[in-house]
Amino acid sequence: MKVGFDNINAFVIPLEEFSLNWRFIDEKYDKLPDLHLEQLKPLNRNASEFIWNFIQNSQLHDDIPFKKGFFRNVDKAQIDEENQKDVRKWLYERGLPFAKEVILSWGPAEVMIVPWKLLVKYFDSFYYPISDDLTVIDESLNWALLFYHEHEIYFGTK
Repeated sequence: MKVGFDNINAFVIPLEEFSLNWRFIDEKYDKLPDLHLEQLKPLNRNASEFIWNFIQNSQLHDDIPFKKGFFRNVDKAQIDEENQKDVRKWLYERGLPFAKEVILSWGPAEVMIVPWKLLVKYFDSFYYPISDDLTVIDESLNWALLFYHEHEIYFGTK
C-alpha cells in the first residue's frame, strides 16, 4: 500500500517499536501517563520516509529556520532550563486547536503523529536541545514549527 496523508494512520506502529520511545516510557527521562502514551502514533519506516520526503521536497528548511519567502510571518522563542512554563504558553498562543493532530519529524526514520495539546504539555520530552532539530507540520504546510537544536523555536505562518 502506498503511503499518503489520506491513509497515514494505517502505518502507525506500537510505541515499543519506535526508536525514541525511551523519551516517553523510561522514568529516567519522562514517563508519560498511559492515557497520553495511547495518543502517540509513531509511524513505520515507509511512512516516516514519506513525511521526510514531503518536507524535503517542499524545501521548507532550505534556509534556517525556513526557506526565505515560504512564510509571511515567523515568530521565535528561546528555550532554557528555567522557562518551560513560558515556552508552553508561547506554544499555546500559536492558536492551534488542542485536538489537532500534528506530525513530528526528527528525521527520515523517526516520525510521530500527536495531538497538539500533548506537544504543548510535553514539548521538553519531544525536543532535546543540542541533539534535536524537530519539525512539526500538518499536510497543508500553511504553518510549521521548528524546534532548532540551538535552544530556539520558530513558528512560521503563511
